[in-house]
Amino acid sequence: MTTESAAPSRPRTAIDAVADAYTDTLVALDPSLATTLGIPGHDTEFQDFSPAGIVEFAAAARETLAALDGLEPVDDVDAVTLDAMRERLGLELEFHDTGWDLAELNNIESPAQNIRSIFDLMPTDTEEHWANIAGRMHSVPGAISGYIESLRAAKEAGRVSAVRQVSIVIEQTTKYAAADGFFAKLAAGAKTADGPLPAAVQERLDAGAAAARNAYSGLAAFLRDELLPVAPAKDAVGRERYALASRGFLGAEVDLEETYVWGIGELERIIAAQEAVAGEIRPGSSVAEAKRILNSDPDRQLKGTEALKAWMQELSDRAISDLAGVHFDIPDVMKTLECLIAPTDEGGIYYTGPSDDFSRPGRMWWSVPAGEDTFTTWAETTTVFHEGVPGHHLQIATAVYRRELLNSWRRNVCWTSGHGEGWALYAEKLMEELGYLKDPGDHMGMLDMQRMRAARVVFDIGIHLELEMPARWGSGSWTPEKGYGFLKQNLDISEGQLQFEFARYLGWPGQAPSYKVGQRLWEQIRAELEARPGFDLKAFHTKALDIGSVGLDTLKRAMLG
Repeated sequence: MTTESAAPSRPRTAIDAVADAYTDTLVALDPSLATTLGIPGHDTEFQDFSPAGIVEFAAAARETLAALDGLEPVDDVDAVTLDAMRERLGLELEFHDTGWDLAELNNIESPAQNIRSIFDLMPTDTEEHWANIAGRMHSVPGAISGYIESLRAAKEAGRVSAVRQVSIVIEQTTKYAAADGFFAKLAAGAKTADGPLPAAVQERLDAGAAAARNAYSGLAAFLRDELLPVAPAKDAVGRERYALASRGFLGAEVDLEETYVWGIGELERIIAAQEAVAGEIRPGSSVAEAKRILNSDPDRQLKGTEALKAWMQELSDRAISDLAGVHFDIPDVMKTLECLIAPTDEGGIYYTGPSDDFSRPGRMWWSVPAGEDTFTTWAETTTVFHEGVPGHHLQIATAVYRRELLNSWRRNVCWTSGHGEGWALYAEKLMEELGYLKDPGDHMGMLDMQRMRAARVVFDIGIHLELEMPARWGSGSWTPEKGYGFLKQNLDISEGQLQFEFARYLGWPGQAPSYKVGQRLWEQIRAELEARPGFDLKAFHTKALDIGSVGLDTLKRAMLG
């Protein structure tokens, strides 16, 4: 691995030792984390999703905090580590004490999806790789069994996700279990660069796929027969749960009512900006008319997922080439970013970071809803910047790369949504600032994504706290039905994507607003530093990225201190 531009080596401190030991514990407890980091030796395993397994994670956090007591930082890096670990692990224990960690179930980020999705990161080049996949498939039943045990325990304590989430996950898990579902397709398509697998490996793979399918079928049956009948109809989680979730996703405590009002104002500002850009596309046109013009432009259309993938890759490569050495330090090892079509059709675009040694590069995934095969570049240019460079790839890969500066927990484990997603939205605005969105269509696309994120602040806080709707969008308290109509007016995405996003916000409270609120906090930090003499934008980016993903209050203290 190249070490150009690497931070100067620093001695490993007592605080680093505690953080590294905690990372080792997490890798042992969570084999999927090992796969994510590219650490061998856990390739066929899953974590224990049972209540006993969840207690182990809480115990590890508690023991780590105890080990940090009495330790004094020897430098600024140590000070950030101590600040970040106390905030992140302390909040984890607060959440554990609520008992809701036993009940995690939603349409996007829960064990129901994560047990399946780890297979997306497993290499498939050799016979040994496929043997590992077969081994992990055989471990799916144990993982699912532990998960069901936790969901059942949570149910008995009165903690069950809303009926909407349970119903959607029944659909998802039924698809995973199908004869033409994920596991069956993965086994049927198995091969190495040299050809078909040996019969014994293929047989074990087929048996593993059958075992995984049966396990997911059992999960679907449990959800349908035991959880669905007692699942609450109400989607709103209430202030107490929401406030804790918001702190978890932001690493900062914000005034929820003030943030709601700010979100309404931000949405209005962005709509006004879109109306101005619509006039550039065609004088006198509305935003909707301008979008129809853009959508009908053959030069802005892509047909099929292969064309989408190629376009994503070309734009991503160009951004890396343009920005490297000018606005950011981008080492050669970070210049590879793979753009891929995801093996699922659930909707959403996401990034997965590189392995610890960069043997697996960072990847941008597009999960295309079934039946959708036409895409428009004007609407998606800013998404490539968000997920790739200067967005998530630059942020996450930089943290992984800075092994000379950061301990393993800071590089590979600590992730705060408001920091990470806030940075990615900041990156979108930065590309506008740097002149990469001068084309009115691309500018409209960026504003559309910013509009979506602002609308999510309003919807998410409003619906979960059951606040009054803004007069422009309705009347009375928020309801899911009113909220869907609001989202339909402000999120210019396909019906399949809209349904996915709607369910996501209802089932994952506090996460969606962390993007725009995180951007707000990032921009506040930059504005305060810009007011000081000698501000340098590239130096600001370098310092911020070298810190890695931490809570936004920790970031503020580190940047402004």
